[in-house]
Amino acid sequence: MKILKAMLGLTAAAAVSLLAGAASAQTYPERTITMVVPFAAGGPTDTVARLVAESMSKDLGQQIVVENVGGAGGTLGAGRVASADPDGYTILLHHIGMATSATLYRKLAYDTLGAFDYVGLVTEVPMTIVARKDFEPTDLKALIEYVKANKDKVTVANAGIGAASHLCGMMFMSAIQTQLTTVPYKGTGPAMTDLLGGQVDVMCDQTTNTTKQIQGGTIKAYAVTSPKRLDVMKDIPTAVEAGLPGFEVGIWHGIYTPKGTPAAINERLSKSLQVALKDPNVGARFAELGTTPSSDADATPAALKAKLESEIARWKPVIEAAGEYAD
Repeated sequence: MKILKAMLGLTAAAAVSLLAGAASAQTYPERTITMVVPFAAGGPTDTVARLVAESMSKDLGQQIVVENVGGAGGTLGAGRVASADPDGYTILLHHIGMATSATLYRKLAYDTLGAFDYVGLVTEVPMTIVARKDFEPTDLKALIEYVKANKDKVTVANAGIGAASHLCGMMFMSAIQTQLTTVPYKGTGPAMTDLLGGQVDVMCDQTTNTTKQIQGGTIKAYAVTSPKRLDVMKDIPTAVEAGLPGFEVGIWHGIYTPKGTPAAINERLSKSLQVALKDPNVGARFAELGTTPSSDADATPAALKAKLESEIARWKPVIEAAGEYAD
């Protein structure tokens, strides 16, 4: 009898919890939502986040406030969301580093695949291979030849271990089978500042950070890493066209919630994301930055989950072969 009562009590508690969750999801959101961006303000991921957050706020009827929690290659911000209440009021917008950190960091404070629920993919940003404007090589083939001949002198800037620029730079060095001197910075801004000033030679970074500089002639562009040329920079060849077979790198962005967030809330956020990605202003601004919004099919929990799983599997051997770890 005692066991039966205990079982009935547990069943009742579960039912109450489910009803509370359903009620909460029906009225969601009732207050401001915090979108954590695990990188510094003003960087490429922050730019994407603020455009999407502004449009989603209009659809949800509540403001989404972007909070920058940088450090440790994006793992500090991700960790904060992993430990937040799963109520839909703390969400994460992260890039490809969500997948690579699972291998780059051998001691993470959270389980990448087990600590989060999913909202959807936002966009996949192409990368650009660029250099200081007075760098000697004139095209990508010449660049590869030059860096191979001067590997002890050439410096490659990045925004820190785990940043998009670090990952792309690592893949570039792997593709040309040449290890170069890397110079890590605490963010994309300082890295670009030194590239503009000529303190470093080469950088591989997102179009969201390099397009304006390329158009302004303040840095030299060798290639984009997309499958085809970008409308915003039609004169810049793809890396494949320019002589680097198979070199395609996209820095995808997704939105996550803490594990245990009610499915109805994740679906509501996903629908709002889909609305935001159809916003003409978002589309126009993304185009200026050399990227496009994700489709409705990709801006879903299932699509983001599948992407994360496949990207962890893709990058694991690349990182292990390079032997570069963050801890």
